Amino acid sequence: MELRVLNYFLAIAREENFTRAAQQLHVTQPTLSRQIAQLEEELGVELFVRSNHNIILTEDGMILKRRAQELLSLADKTKRDFLHKEENLEGTVSIGSGEFQSTRCLTDCIAAFREKHPLVRYEFYSGNAGNIRDGIERGLLDIGLMSEPIDIRKYDFVSMPVKEQWGVLVRHDSPLAEKDVVTPQDLLGVPLISALGEFLESNIGKWFGEYAEQMNIVAKGNLLYNEAMLAESNIGVVIGIRLNYSYDKLKFIPLSPSLESATALAWKKEQIFSAATTAFIEFSKQYLKGITYNKL
Repeated sequence: MELRVLNYFLAIAREENFTRAAQQLHVTQPTLSRQIAQLEEELGVELFVRSNHNIILTEDGMILKRRAQELLSLADKTKRDFLHKEENLEGTVSIGSGEFQSTRCLTDCIAAFREKHPLVRYEFYSGNAGNIRDGIERGLLDIGLMSEPIDIRKYDFVSMPVKEQWGVLVRHDSPLAEKDVVTPQDLLGVPLISALGEFLESNIGKWFGEYAEQMNIVAKGNLLYNEAMLAESNIGVVIGIRLNYSYDKLKFIPLSPSLESATALAWKKEQIFSAATTAFIEFSKQYLKGITYNKL
């Protein structure tokens, strides 16, 4: 029984689909099916109940899943024990991030890690949660900073030590600019610019409550900078989170009742990472759990 095959098995159990698991593992589906068939023959049990649309674990499969997770965790810990003795760790860590206050926590974490491992390089990609999850699933990104909640069936993660504050960006000549806070009633009849996605099902949609279906959404975007440009051109009022920069023509006003959201640094479960990425993940878990952030 090879660790590689156990990793294949866990990927199938997680995805509940051979095709998606094969894509995530970068192997062909026939190769994956053959490896699992050999594993079932070696163990003398059936691990999955197969159907046309998905697969589920048998009772024996659930037992193996627990054991495989323990074995791979022990193997990973053993590798890390030797890895951390390496003084000249090299490689590239690919990171996806939304636009958050907590991005500063992540960049400070990178700076602290660089003091220990200056030869490691970083590729930083900006996007929304959908872009980042897609990048992780396709193997283009190692880890991603995204809004919670995180799908704990697919990802391991560490929560960031700051909360994101929601509000609106309005032009200085807007009547709303005179307010200290903005309520749902204040935004009735106002052209709004929101993030991409299902508005009514989002946190901000729930914040609007009974007024949500009356809101006038005139534009949507996936990065706040572009949305802010729309607001500066007097297209509408942006609903978004407070960031560490300002715009000459716009003012940020918090929502009332206040609305906050959490973010987390996440990575694929049972994924085989490079030495550099593995070391960075372990470092970030300790770093981010051990700080109380007041720099923002």
